[in-house]
Amino acid sequence: MADDESGEGAGGGDANEGRGGGKSDANEGKGGGKGDASEGRGAPDAGRGRGGADAAKGGGGGRGGAAAAKGGADRLSSWARFKHTPFFPATVIVLLISAGAGLFAGSYTFAFANPTPRNIPTAIVTTDDGSAVRNQFLTGMEKALNASLKLHPYPSYAKARWSLEEQRVFAILRARGRGVELDVAGAAGATVAQVLSQAGGKVGRASGVPVTVRDLKPLQPGDPRGLAVFYISLAATIIGFLGAIQLSVNAAGLNPAERIGFNVAYAMLGAFSIAAIVDWGLEALRLPFAESWAILALTMITSGLVFSMFNVLFGRWALLPTWGVMVILGNPSSGGAVSWPLLPSLLGAIGRWLPPGASVNAQHTAIYFPHHQHPFPFLVLGGWSVVSAVVFWTWRHRHPGGRPPRATPTRC
Repeated sequence: MADDESGEGAGGGDANEGRGGGKSDANEGKGGGKGDASEGRGAPDAGRGRGGADAAKGGGGGRGGAAAAKGGADRLSSWARFKHTPFFPATVIVLLISAGAGLFAGSYTFAFANPTPRNIPTAIVTTDDGSAVRNQFLTGMEKALNASLKLHPYPSYAKARWSLEEQRVFAILRARGRGVELDVAGAAGATVAQVLSQAGGKVGRASGVPVTVRDLKPLQPGDPRGLAVFYISLAATIIGFLGAIQLSVNAAGLNPAERIGFNVAYAMLGAFSIAAIVDWGLEALRLPFAESWAILALTMITSGLVFSMFNVLFGRWALLPTWGVMVILGNPSSGGAVSWPLLPSLLGAIGRWLPPGASVNAQHTAIYFPHHQHPFPFLVLGGWSVVSAVVFWTWRHRHPGGRPPRATPTRC
Protein backbone atom coordinates (compact mmCIF):
# COMPACT_ATOMS: atom_id res chain seq x y z
CA MET A 1 0.00 0.00 0.00
CA ALA A 2 2.81 2.21 0.83
CA ASP A 3 4.36 1.32 -2.44
CA ASP A 4 1.16 1.94 -4.33
CA GLU A 5 0.61 5.10 -2.49
CA SER A 6 4.14 6.06 -3.11
CA GLY A 7 3.72 5.05 -6.73
CA GLU A 8 0.55 6.91 -7.13
CA GLY A 9 2.14 9.77 -5.41
CA ALA A 10 5.01 9.53 -7.69
CA GLY A 11 2.77 9.11 -10.64
CA GLY A 12 0.56 11.87 -9.54
CA GLY A 13 3.56 13.85 -8.92
CA ASP A 14 4.82 13.06 -12.35
CA ALA A 15 1.48 13.75 -13.76
CA ASN A 16 1.23 16.88 -11.86
CA GLU A 17 4.74 17.63 -12.70
CA GLY A 18 3.97 16.71 -16.23
CA ARG A 19 0.89 18.82 -16.27
CA GLY A 20 2.70 21.43 -14.43
CA GLY A 21 5.55 21.13 -16.78
CA GLY A 22 3.19 21.12 -19.68
CA LYS A 23 1.41 24.10 -18.40
CA SER A 24 4.65 25.67 -17.58
CA ASP A 25 5.89 24.85 -21.02
CA ALA A 26 2.68 25.99 -22.48
CA ASN A 27 2.78 29.06 -20.44
CA GLU A 28 6.33 29.47 -21.36
CA GLY A 29 5.37 28.84 -24.95
CA LYS A 30 2.49 31.18 -24.67
CA GLY A 31 4.63 33.58 -22.82
CA GLY A 32 7.32 33.15 -25.37
CA GLY A 33 4.80 33.58 -28.13
CA LYS A 34 3.39 36.58 -26.49
CA GLY A 35 6.84 37.80 -25.83
CA ASP A 36 7.75 37.24 -29.41
CA ALA A 37 4.59 38.84 -30.61
CA SER A 38 5.20 41.68 -28.28
CA GLU A 39 8.68 41.91 -29.59
CA GLY A 40 7.29 41.74 -33.14
CA ARG A 41 4.82 44.44 -32.42
CA GLY A 42 7.50 46.43 -30.77
CA ALA A 43 9.67 46.29 -33.87
CA PRO A 44 7.23 48.23 -36.02
CA ASP A 45 6.76 50.64 -33.20
CA ALA A 46 10.46 50.95 -32.97
CA GLY A 47 10.63 51.32 -36.76
CA ARG A 48 7.97 53.94 -36.65
CA GLY A 49 9.90 55.65 -33.96
CA ARG A 50 13.08 55.54 -35.98
CA GLY A 51 11.13 56.69 -39.09
CA GLY A 52 9.65 59.56 -37.18
CA ALA A 53 13.03 60.45 -35.91
CA ASP A 54 14.44 60.27 -39.41
CA ALA A 55 11.53 62.26 -40.72
CA ALA A 56 12.11 64.77 -38.02
CA LYS A 57 15.75 64.90 -39.02
CA GLY A 58 14.74 65.23 -42.69
CA GLY A 59 12.35 68.03 -41.88
CA GLY A 60 15.07 69.75 -40.03
CA GLY A 61 17.36 69.30 -43.04
CA GLY A 62 14.72 70.78 -45.40
CA ARG A 63 14.28 73.73 -43.14
CA GLY A 64 18.02 74.09 -42.98
CA GLY A 65 18.26 74.02 -46.83
CA ALA A 66 15.56 76.65 -47.14
CA ALA A 67 17.35 78.75 -44.60
CA ALA A 68 20.61 78.29 -46.53
CA ALA A 69 18.90 79.23 -49.80
CA LYS A 70 17.41 82.29 -48.17
CA GLY A 71 20.77 83.19 -46.81
CA GLY A 72 22.28 82.75 -50.31
CA ALA A 73 19.58 84.96 -51.80
CA ASP A 74 20.30 87.53 -49.13
CA ARG A 75 23.95 87.36 -50.06
CA LEU A 76 23.19 88.20 -53.77
CA SER A 77 24.19 91.66 -54.79
CA SER A 78 21.53 94.28 -55.32
CA TRP A 79 22.55 94.43 -59.03
CA ALA A 80 21.94 90.68 -59.47
CA ARG A 81 18.52 90.97 -57.85
CA PHE A 82 17.68 94.01 -59.99
CA LYS A 83 18.52 92.13 -63.22
CA HIS A 84 15.79 89.59 -62.46
CA THR A 85 13.07 92.18 -62.11
CA PRO A 86 11.00 93.78 -64.90
CA PHE A 87 12.56 97.09 -63.98
CA PHE A 88 15.85 96.07 -65.62
CA PRO A 89 14.61 95.85 -69.26
CA ALA A 90 12.41 98.90 -68.66
CA THR A 91 15.46 100.88 -67.55
CA VAL A 92 17.43 99.65 -70.57
CA ILE A 93 14.62 100.80 -72.86
CA VAL A 94 14.56 104.23 -71.22
CA LEU A 95 18.30 104.64 -71.77
CA LEU A 96 18.18 103.35 -75.35
CA ILE A 97 15.25 105.57 -76.30
CA SER A 98 17.01 108.57 -74.82
CA ALA A 99 20.22 107.82 -76.69
CA GLY A 100 18.30 107.01 -79.87
CA ALA A 101 16.48 110.34 -79.74
CA GLY A 102 19.77 112.19 -79.52
CA LEU A 103 21.35 110.14 -82.31
CA PHE A 104 18.30 110.61 -84.53
CA ALA A 105 18.30 114.38 -84.11
CA GLY A 106 22.08 114.56 -84.35
CA SER A 107 22.36 112.54 -87.54
CA TYR A 108 19.76 114.62 -89.39
CA THR A 109 21.17 117.90 -88.07
CA PHE A 110 24.71 116.84 -88.99
CA ALA A 111 23.64 115.99 -92.52
CA PHE A 112 21.03 118.66 -93.29
CA ALA A 113 21.56 121.73 -91.12
CA ASN A 114 24.53 123.20 -92.99
CA PRO A 115 25.07 121.50 -96.36
CA THR A 116 28.53 122.45 -97.61
CA PRO A 117 30.01 121.81 -101.07
CA ARG A 118 32.70 119.17 -100.81
CA ASN A 119 33.03 117.40 -104.12
CA ILE A 120 30.83 118.53 -107.01
CA PRO A 121 31.58 116.79 -110.32
CA THR A 122 31.46 119.45 -113.07
CA ALA A 123 31.91 119.00 -116.82
CA ILE A 124 34.14 121.46 -118.72
CA VAL A 125 33.86 121.74 -122.50
CA THR A 126 37.46 122.20 -123.63
CA THR A 127 37.06 122.80 -127.38
CA ASP A 128 35.03 126.00 -127.26
CA ASP A 129 36.42 129.50 -127.72
CA GLY A 130 36.96 131.93 -124.89
CA SER A 131 38.99 129.66 -122.63
CA ALA A 132 40.51 132.69 -120.88
CA VAL A 133 37.07 133.95 -119.81
CA ARG A 134 36.05 130.45 -118.74
CA ASN A 135 39.24 129.99 -116.70
CA GLN A 136 38.74 133.36 -115.03
CA PHE A 137 35.23 132.35 -114.05
CA LEU A 138 36.45 128.95 -112.84
CA THR A 139 39.02 130.58 -110.59
CA GLY A 140 36.30 132.66 -108.99
CA MET A 141 34.04 129.59 -108.56
CA GLU A 142 36.82 127.58 -106.94
CA LYS A 143 37.40 130.39 -104.47
CA ALA A 144 33.69 130.87 -103.75
CA LEU A 145 33.08 127.15 -103.26
CA ASN A 146 36.30 126.49 -101.35
CA ALA A 147 37.88 124.37 -104.11
CA SER A 148 35.03 121.84 -104.09
CA LEU A 149 34.61 121.52 -107.87
CA LYS A 150 35.86 118.28 -109.40
CA LEU A 151 36.42 119.10 -113.07
CA HIS A 152 35.87 116.60 -115.88
CA PRO A 153 36.99 117.80 -119.33
CA TYR A 154 34.91 116.81 -122.37
CA PRO A 155 35.77 117.48 -125.99
CA SER A 156 32.20 118.45 -126.93
CA TYR A 157 29.03 119.75 -125.37
CA ALA A 158 27.11 116.68 -126.54
CA LYS A 159 29.35 114.35 -124.57
CA ALA A 160 29.16 116.60 -121.55
CA ARG A 161 25.37 116.60 -121.81
CA TRP A 162 25.35 112.81 -121.99
CA SER A 163 27.41 112.67 -118.80
CA LEU A 164 24.87 114.97 -117.15
CA GLU A 165 22.03 112.66 -118.20
CA GLU A 166 23.98 109.76 -116.73
CA GLN A 167 24.26 111.77 -113.47
CA ARG A 168 28.02 111.53 -113.53
CA VAL A 169 28.30 115.33 -113.34
CA PHE A 170 26.00 117.93 -111.81
CA ALA A 171 26.82 120.89 -114.05
CA ILE A 172 28.31 121.83 -117.44
CA LEU A 173 30.47 124.90 -117.89
CA ARG A 174 31.37 126.30 -121.30
CA ALA A 175 32.36 129.67 -122.79
CA ARG A 176 29.69 131.46 -124.82
CA GLY A 177 30.98 134.59 -126.59
CA ARG A 178 32.20 137.10 -123.99
CA GLY A 179 30.66 135.18 -121.11
CA VAL A 180 30.07 131.68 -119.83
CA GLU A 181 27.10 129.36 -119.68
CA LEU A 182 26.48 127.26 -116.56
CA ASP A 183 24.04 124.39 -117.03
CA VAL A 184 22.74 122.62 -113.94
CA ALA A 185 20.30 119.76 -113.30
CA GLY A 186 17.85 120.46 -110.50
CA ALA A 187 16.43 116.96 -110.76
CA ALA A 188 19.85 115.41 -110.09
CA GLY A 189 20.20 117.46 -106.92
CA ALA A 190 18.14 120.50 -106.07
CA THR A 191 20.52 121.66 -103.36
CA VAL A 192 23.57 121.31 -105.61
CA ALA A 193 21.85 123.22 -108.42
CA GLN A 194 20.90 125.96 -105.96
CA VAL A 195 24.45 126.26 -104.59
CA LEU A 196 25.98 126.39 -108.08
CA SER A 197 23.45 128.93 -109.37
CA GLN A 198 23.91 131.27 -106.40
CA ALA A 199 27.71 131.02 -106.50
CA GLY A 200 27.76 131.49 -110.30
CA GLY A 201 25.75 134.68 -110.10
CA LYS A 202 27.96 136.16 -107.37
CA VAL A 203 31.20 135.22 -109.14
CA GLY A 204 29.96 136.62 -112.43
CA ARG A 205 29.07 139.96 -110.86
CA ALA A 206 32.34 140.13 -108.94
CA SER A 207 34.54 139.22 -111.94
CA GLY A 208 32.60 141.11 -114.56
CA VAL A 209 32.00 137.94 -116.60
CA PRO A 210 28.44 137.57 -117.92
CA VAL A 211 26.95 134.29 -116.67
CA THR A 212 23.92 132.49 -118.04
CA VAL A 213 22.49 129.80 -115.73
CA ARG A 214 20.14 127.19 -117.15
CA ASP A 215 18.40 124.31 -115.47
CA LEU A 216 18.37 121.49 -118.01
CA LYS A 217 16.42 119.13 -115.73
CA PRO A 218 14.02 121.21 -113.65
CA LEU A 219 11.93 119.67 -110.91
CA GLN A 220 8.25 119.09 -111.42
CA PRO A 221 5.89 121.92 -110.39
CA GLY A 222 4.31 119.82 -107.66
CA ASP A 223 7.71 119.22 -106.06
CA PRO A 224 9.68 122.49 -106.33
CA ARG A 225 12.23 121.54 -103.66
CA GLY A 226 12.72 117.96 -104.78
CA LEU A 227 11.68 116.43 -101.46
CA ALA A 228 8.77 114.28 -102.63
CA VAL A 229 11.06 111.48 -103.79
CA PHE A 230 12.79 111.52 -100.41
CA TYR A 231 9.46 111.37 -98.59
CA ILE A 232 8.05 108.45 -100.54
CA SER A 233 11.30 106.52 -100.13
CA LEU A 234 11.31 107.33 -96.41
CA ALA A 235 7.73 106.08 -96.11
CA ALA A 236 8.58 102.84 -97.91
CA THR A 237 11.61 102.28 -95.68
CA ILE A 238 9.89 102.88 -92.34
CA ILE A 239 6.60 101.16 -93.18
CA GLY A 240 8.60 98.24 -94.56
CA PHE A 241 10.19 97.31 -91.25
CA LEU A 242 7.18 98.40 -89.16
CA GLY A 243 5.13 95.86 -91.09
CA ALA A 244 7.67 93.16 -90.24
CA ILE A 245 7.51 94.18 -86.57
CA GLN A 246 3.73 93.90 -86.57
CA LEU A 247 3.91 90.45 -88.17
CA SER A 248 6.31 89.26 -85.47
CA VAL A 249 4.12 90.65 -82.67
CA ASN A 250 0.53 90.20 -83.84
CA ALA A 251 0.96 87.24 -86.22
CA ALA A 252 3.53 85.27 -84.26
CA GLY A 253 1.99 82.01 -85.42
CA LEU A 254 3.36 82.49 -88.93
CA ASN A 255 6.11 80.14 -89.96
CA PRO A 256 9.27 81.67 -91.51
CA ALA A 257 8.20 81.06 -95.13
CA GLU A 258 4.73 82.44 -94.43
CA ARG A 259 6.22 85.51 -92.81
CA ILE A 260 8.31 86.22 -95.93
CA GLY A 261 5.22 85.74 -98.08
CA PHE A 262 3.18 88.25 -96.07
CA ASN A 263 6.13 90.63 -96.15
CA VAL A 264 5.97 90.57 -99.94
CA ALA A 265 2.18 90.96 -99.85
CA TYR A 266 2.08 94.11 -97.71
CA ALA A 267 5.03 95.53 -99.66
CA MET A 268 3.21 95.22 -102.97
CA LEU A 269 0.00 96.75 -101.63
CA GLY A 270 1.76 99.41 -99.58
CA ALA A 271 3.91 100.50 -102.53
CA PHE A 272 0.84 100.77 -104.73
CA SER A 273 -0.86 102.89 -102.07
CA ILE A 274 2.12 105.27 -101.81
CA ALA A 275 2.43 105.71 -105.56
CA ALA A 276 -1.31 106.12 -106.11
CA ILE A 277 -1.74 108.78 -103.40
CA VAL A 278 1.31 110.81 -104.45
CA ASP A 279 0.57 110.64 -108.19
CA TRP A 280 -3.19 110.22 -108.65
CA GLY A 281 -4.40 111.68 -105.37
CA LEU A 282 -2.13 114.64 -104.63
CA GLU A 283 -0.65 115.05 -108.12
CA ALA A 284 2.64 116.04 -106.50
CA LEU A 285 4.70 113.88 -108.85
CA ARG A 286 4.04 112.43 -112.27
CA LEU A 287 5.45 108.97 -111.78
CA PRO A 288 6.35 106.29 -114.28
CA PHE A 289 3.82 104.30 -112.29
CA ALA A 290 4.90 100.71 -112.92
CA GLU A 291 8.60 101.40 -112.36
CA SER A 292 8.04 103.60 -109.32
CA TRP A 293 5.68 101.01 -107.85
CA ALA A 294 8.32 98.30 -108.35
CA ILE A 295 11.05 100.41 -106.72
CA LEU A 296 8.88 101.21 -103.70
CA ALA A 297 7.83 97.57 -103.34
CA LEU A 298 11.44 96.37 -103.49
CA THR A 299 12.34 98.99 -100.90
CA MET A 300 9.62 97.79 -98.53
CA ILE A 301 10.54 94.13 -99.04
CA THR A 302 14.18 94.89 -98.33
CA SER A 303 13.37 96.90 -95.21
CA GLY A 304 11.10 94.15 -93.86
CA LEU A 305 13.69 91.45 -94.51
CA VAL A 306 16.40 93.51 -92.83
CA PHE A 307 14.32 93.61 -89.65
CA SER A 308 13.56 89.88 -89.95
CA MET A 309 17.29 89.20 -90.22
CA PHE A 310 18.04 91.22 -87.11
CA ASN A 311 15.05 89.59 -85.41
CA VAL A 312 16.65 86.13 -85.50
CA LEU A 313 20.06 87.56 -84.61
CA PHE A 314 19.14 89.91 -81.75
CA GLY A 315 15.66 88.84 -80.68
CA ARG A 316 13.56 91.48 -78.96
CA TRP A 317 16.25 94.13 -79.52
CA ALA A 318 16.09 93.81 -83.33
CA LEU A 319 14.59 97.28 -83.76
CA LEU A 320 17.82 98.90 -82.57
CA PRO A 321 20.12 97.80 -85.43
CA THR A 322 17.27 98.16 -87.91
CA TRP A 323 16.60 101.74 -86.86
CA GLY A 324 20.32 102.49 -86.86
CA VAL A 325 20.98 101.18 -90.37
CA MET A 326 17.77 102.26 -92.09
CA VAL A 327 16.87 105.55 -90.35
CA ILE A 328 19.73 107.07 -88.38
CA LEU A 329 22.38 106.21 -90.97
CA GLY A 330 20.50 105.35 -94.16
CA ASN A 331 18.01 108.18 -94.62
CA PRO A 332 20.31 111.17 -93.96
CA SER A 333 22.89 109.73 -96.36
CA SER A 334 20.35 108.83 -99.07
CA GLY A 335 20.78 112.09 -101.00
CA GLY A 336 17.06 112.72 -101.05
CA ALA A 337 16.91 115.83 -98.88
CA VAL A 338 20.50 116.97 -99.49
CA SER A 339 22.45 115.73 -102.50
CA TRP A 340 25.46 113.60 -101.75
CA PRO A 341 28.09 116.18 -102.97
CA LEU A 342 26.92 118.43 -100.12
CA LEU A 343 26.87 115.74 -97.44
CA PRO A 344 29.74 115.01 -95.05
CA SER A 345 32.25 112.81 -96.84
CA LEU A 346 31.47 109.64 -94.87
CA LEU A 347 27.71 109.88 -95.46
CA GLY A 348 28.23 110.75 -99.11
CA ALA A 349 30.41 107.67 -99.57
CA ILE A 350 28.24 105.07 -97.84
CA GLY A 351 24.75 106.41 -98.62
CA ARG A 352 24.45 104.80 -102.04
CA TRP A 353 25.30 101.39 -100.57
CA LEU A 354 22.39 101.42 -98.13
CA PRO A 355 18.75 100.62 -99.04
CA PRO A 356 17.34 104.16 -98.53
CA GLY A 357 20.01 105.70 -100.75
CA ALA A 358 19.56 103.05 -103.42
CA SER A 359 15.80 103.65 -103.38
CA VAL A 360 16.19 107.42 -103.78
CA ASN A 361 18.70 107.02 -106.61
CA ALA A 362 16.51 104.57 -108.51
CA GLN A 363 13.40 106.72 -108.04
CA HIS A 364 15.12 109.96 -109.12
CA THR A 365 16.41 108.32 -112.27
CA ALA A 366 13.07 106.71 -113.08
CA ILE A 367 11.25 110.05 -112.83
CA TYR A 368 13.71 112.50 -114.36
CA PHE A 369 16.22 110.42 -116.35
CA PRO A 370 14.05 107.59 -117.70
CA HIS A 371 16.44 106.55 -120.47
CA HIS A 372 19.48 106.39 -118.20
CA GLN A 373 18.44 104.04 -115.43
CA HIS A 374 21.38 102.26 -113.74
CA PRO A 375 21.44 98.71 -112.39
CA PHE A 376 23.50 99.68 -109.34
CA PRO A 377 20.65 100.79 -107.02
CA PHE A 378 18.66 97.66 -107.89
CA LEU A 379 21.73 95.52 -107.16
CA VAL A 380 22.07 97.22 -103.78
CA LEU A 381 18.42 96.63 -102.87
CA GLY A 382 18.51 93.08 -104.21
CA GLY A 383 21.76 92.33 -102.39
CA TRP A 384 20.38 93.49 -99.04
CA SER A 385 17.21 91.47 -99.63
CA VAL A 386 19.04 88.27 -100.54
CA VAL A 387 21.54 88.49 -97.68
CA SER A 388 18.79 89.28 -95.17
CA ALA A 389 16.58 86.43 -96.43
CA VAL A 390 19.46 83.94 -96.33
CA VAL A 391 20.39 84.89 -92.77
CA PHE A 392 16.74 84.78 -91.69
CA TRP A 393 16.22 81.38 -93.29
CA THR A 394 19.50 79.93 -91.98
CA TRP A 395 18.64 80.87 -88.39
CA ARG A 396 14.91 80.31 -88.76
CA HIS A 397 14.97 77.98 -85.74
CA ARG A 398 15.43 81.16 -83.71
CA HIS A 399 12.37 82.71 -85.35
CA PRO A 400 10.23 84.03 -82.47
CA GLY A 401 6.99 82.40 -83.50
CA GLY A 402 5.56 79.70 -85.69
CA ARG A 403 3.06 76.98 -85.01
CA PRO A 404 3.89 73.71 -83.25
CA PRO A 405 3.97 70.64 -85.53
CA ARG A 406 0.73 68.70 -85.78
CA ALA A 407 0.55 65.46 -83.84
CA THR A 408 0.71 62.32 -85.95
CA PRO A 409 -2.57 60.40 -85.63
CA THR A 410 -2.22 57.03 -84.01
CA ARG A 411 -3.53 53.91 -85.77
CA CYS A 412 -6.15 51.82 -84.05
